Amino acid sequence: MRLQCEVEVLSRLLPTCGLRGRGRSARALVSLGRPPGAAGAGIYLMVCTARDRGGARYKVQQNVERLFTRFVEEGKATVRLREPAVDLCLSKANVINLKTFLSAVRLAHQGNDTGALPLSPLVPAKNSDVEKPKTKMIITSRRDYPLTKSFPFSLEHLQTSYCKLARVDSRVLCLRKLRKLDLSHNHIKQLPATLGDLVCLQELDLHDNHLEAFSGALCSSGLQKSLQLLDLSQNQIQALPLEFCQLRGLVQLRLDDNALLRLPCRIGQLSRLRFLSAARNKLPFLPCDFRKLSLENLDLFGNPFEQPNPLVPNIQLKIPLTLLECAARATVNHRIPYGCHLLPSHLCKDLEVAKTCRCGSSCLSSFIQITVTMNLHHVAHTVVLVDNMGGTEAPVLCYFCSLDCYSQFLDRHLQSNG
Repeated sequence: MRLQCEVEVLSRLLPTCGLRGRGRSARALVSLGRPPGAAGAGIYLMVCTARDRGGARYKVQQNVERLFTRFVEEGKATVRLREPAVDLCLSKANVINLKTFLSAVRLAHQGNDTGALPLSPLVPAKNSDVEKPKTKMIITSRRDYPLTKSFPFSLEHLQTSYCKLARVDSRVLCLRKLRKLDLSHNHIKQLPATLGDLVCLQELDLHDNHLEAFSGALCSSGLQKSLQLLDLSQNQIQALPLEFCQLRGLVQLRLDDNALLRLPCRIGQLSRLRFLSAARNKLPFLPCDFRKLSLENLDLFGNPFEQPNPLVPNIQLKIPLTLLECAARATVNHRIPYGCHLLPSHLCKDLEVAKTCRCGSSCLSSFIQITVTMNLHHVAHTVVLVDNMGGTEAPVLCYFCSLDCYSQFLDRHLQSNG
């Protein structure tokens, strides 16, 4: 039986000599077994490291003073031996493998049923067994891209840029420890839904690809909580899904150089967002929810923003209100619980994008819409100029649930500009 982990061997005699015994742990292969060619010999623990691949052996039978397993769920344990008086401190081990290994050590110590134990021959370790797991890999050319070998499962940072990839490699989707994935400068057109299974992923760079959409399924996956940085710049995306605003952990979002015609209507739900860049898109205005953002840096340069004119409203008001409109407004205003088990799915989606009037009430399909000017410094500390004229203002949508609300706004607007 073998266990890959980090090991620190501490002598309990050193403190009695006035010496410090605390050292550094090293990557090791710990084996439980008998020496080769000695079938009737005792059972030993052998610790092999990169410096000592031949290994140091410690007798196990009637020689284990105590097993410390308080932190076994964290992959840590200590085996205290009687002779020599040392503690084998194990850490960074697979929890299941560690529990199995300790159970075998306990049985070997007691000498019970040793014939049933899965013992290993005590032979020198291979380099691959004691090398520190690789956590970072950077590939910047197609020539260096691995075609036959799999990626190390220990990877936390993987960059595969300029490799002309047309899709996300299925081998990458098995790297459950990935925290940073850089797939920039490739030819990827579509993202697999299983990308959302990388629940540790914090940074995803898809800069300069051929993406035309960002899947709503990804936004509803494990990336909701983990993803902090998303770079979708230099793609061909025209719109982001409604579910995009479920990525509540986002701190930095880059959308530059796409073909975006609008931003998600619930973008204000991204409460942790601090850096937003959507320069050189096709945005005519910003969503009403944009006012709720609290950013450190904002870049909307090079968008064809329309000239706001509150005096020319888009009137979608239906009088009298339909029964559906009344019921929808009451559901949202009174926060009545709803779901697909109660309502048709299309109604649930409509309720999720209900518009909010200046008075605080909601409206669904009966409203008055205008665009008004907003100084972007109201939502961001640092603002990149919107145009070459030095402007920092942009049009934002504004909704009214009734003629009364619009009239009151119009009166205030005319007075302030009179």
